[in-house]
Amino acid sequence: MGAPIVGVAPIFALSFFGYGVGKQMVNRDPNTELSPIQRFFAGCISGVMTTVIMTPGERIKCLLQIQQGAGATVKYAGPLDCGAKLLKEGGIRSIYKGTCATLLRDVPASGMYFMTYELLKKALIPENCTSLSPLCTMFAGGVAGILNWAVAIPADVMKSRLQTAPEGAYPRGVRDVFKHLMKEEGPRALYKGFAPVMIRAFPANAACFMGFEVALKFLNYTVPSL
Repeated sequence: MGAPIVGVAPIFALSFFGYGVGKQMVNRDPNTELSPIQRFFAGCISGVMTTVIMTPGERIKCLLQIQQGAGATVKYAGPLDCGAKLLKEGGIRSIYKGTCATLLRDVPASGMYFMTYELLKKALIPENCTSLSPLCTMFAGGVAGILNWAVAIPADVMKSRLQTAPEGAYPRGVRDVFKHLMKEEGPRALYKGFAPVMIRAFPANAACFMGFEVALKFLNYTVPSL
């Protein structure tokens, strides 16, 4: 639990910052409204930026989770101990094992995430209003979270398999994981854990976007020149 809690704040901060950078990259004219595809690509930039923090955090989280199973050997005392041992045993490459799989998951998923939220936000804003109600904000954020994970789950399953596998188990990385899953378990293996992920996705992301909008309004009020 420690790894995701420590990483969640900087990850979401970097995610929203990356989306802002992405919007500037795809549209140089601030007076022009972004198209849905531009918002998607701006979200993809966010996914690239969060990988810097996401990959090591996910690697540590996955290793700590598998040692909690029945009969599993407890190798790591916690997130810090896990990170230290990974660095000692395999260096920075071990910490960042699964980077390509994380990119494969987060780049398209983040694009879908922000594009969906912005489209729903635009559709739900009443005429003659400039902002959403809290309920509509949470609805838009929750739906965005569901579609984000609908895109992300297959790559997330492969990433988790890769990051928890013994060294050398998948020499060609995520490609070998995909071939192994298709051969041994079939396409349904890519959607393991679909139901619990979707149950969590709506409330978690509804709260995330609600917090973002509240923080944005607070900053606009207190530091209007920012």
